[in-house]
Amino acid sequence: MELSSLLCDLHLSPSSEKPLPSTSLPPITELLSRMQEKLIGGSSESEKISLIGQLECLFQTADPHWLFCPAPTNQDDGWAELQVLYGSLVSALIGCAALPLCEDDCSSLPAAAYQSVPSRAAPVCSALTALLGTLGNGGGHTDLLMTVGPPVCVFAVTHFQDQAWTSSSSRAAAKSLQEALLRAGGWRDSAHLLMGDGSQEKRGILGGILDILQPQLTKDSWQRCEAVKLVFAWTLLQVTRPSLSPHLPRLLPPSLLLNDHHRPENCMLGIRCLHHIVLNTPAADLRQFNTAEVLYQALFKHLYTTEAAVIQAVLSCLLDLLVVLETPPSSLSSSSRRKPGHHDDVLRLVLTHMEAEHKVALRRVYASALPPYVDRMGVAMCRHLRRVEWVVLGYLEVRDPPEETSRLKILEVLQKTIRAAWPRMLCRVDVLLRCLLKLLLDVCSDSQLADPVRQKLAGQTVLCIRLLDGCSHGNLQSLLQQVDSSCCSSEMLRCLATVTMATDR
Repeated sequence: MELSSLLCDLHLSPSSEKPLPSTSLPPITELLSRMQEKLIGGSSESEKISLIGQLECLFQTADPHWLFCPAPTNQDDGWAELQVLYGSLVSALIGCAALPLCEDDCSSLPAAAYQSVPSRAAPVCSALTALLGTLGNGGGHTDLLMTVGPPVCVFAVTHFQDQAWTSSSSRAAAKSLQEALLRAGGWRDSAHLLMGDGSQEKRGILGGILDILQPQLTKDSWQRCEAVKLVFAWTLLQVTRPSLSPHLPRLLPPSLLLNDHHRPENCMLGIRCLHHIVLNTPAADLRQFNTAEVLYQALFKHLYTTEAAVIQAVLSCLLDLLVVLETPPSSLSSSSRRKPGHHDDVLRLVLTHMEAEHKVALRRVYASALPPYVDRMGVAMCRHLRRVEWVVLGYLEVRDPPEETSRLKILEVLQKTIRAAWPRMLCRVDVLLRCLLKLLLDVCSDSQLADPVRQKLAGQTVLCIRLLDGCSHGNLQSLLQQVDSSCCSSEMLRCLATVTMATDR
């Protein structure tokens, strides 16, 4: 009855009280064309919702052979026409729940502008889920699934995220739609859906998704729809090597656009995308066409920002990118003559900014990011000892409760620096020793510090003193034994007593 009623409404069959036999049904191509016209036409909102419900019922109850088989006159042209029509119908369905666009590329829409989207998205998800369920059960329709899969995936990803244009019900419907897509194609998960497994039977739909997104990801258009950047980022972050490299020319430009944006949230998303590209693209491919240098310049400029989250993401990304650009200084033999490179430029700028930084959040980010850079530099840290000394002295003087993250990380930096450049540390022993003794005195007398933090700080400070003692060939031990016990606590004296143990160079 439902199918007969739908065909009658679309003027594809005479009115009848009884269901039509399959031999009397019109070609599915004719029905699909008429449904697309109805969905795109100027129908009211309620009429569209009713039509979407009828489509859902059609996909659930109609004969799959009739739904997915072309007319027998010309099979080759019929299959191509059927794929085009289903693709157009799916696009028309998705258009019923399209997000409103921003009028320009500088502003964002208020949450109220998306108020009606969830109520339209949920029935569209249900109709598409019904289509995929019948398509998956029928089997043998790989080409048709590859046609409708990309737009369906983009739609599902748009609506299963917790955003202003979704509700709990629309997110659940979109999640069910994504699961139906995976079942229909026999894909294990989202990554398998995008990349496939290299066989013709289990192809991925990444290329199709990029075909949809790319026109919307230009410099002039990507900011007009809030969802586009999120769908792109979700897609990119699912793709790993070796599948990412062939699509790099299409994935890199949008990532750079996001990275260059003035809003921190967009910039962070772009940096995350670029970092994923660096980690999942062979170094040889990144060096080709000077791509790695382009990435370096795009990221390096962010070191001048004052956003702690941006600085943290950039320093982490640069650490992995620098290995692609040049051989790590610590890996070069001592006999190699080496000019300062990108590692030196990054470290020099970071240390310069650290000297004058007063914001607690930024100080913690800088201090936490510094140890791996010191490891990477190795003996080449000798080039930066003066700046490292200033940073160490400045950061150890300032408390950072409750975890003392900055002080602990700077003590780690000092230890790594002493181990890497110990022959050049002798002239700095006096200044550093005074700073470390003052820190130890403060730590041992600070009643506000939690015991685990105090013990860790004291232990790391003592280790630094022992390393300095090794640089001075044991000359500090006699000085430390002369410390006036009336000026410090018994805890500090116990800590200093451990320095007389074997030094660790």
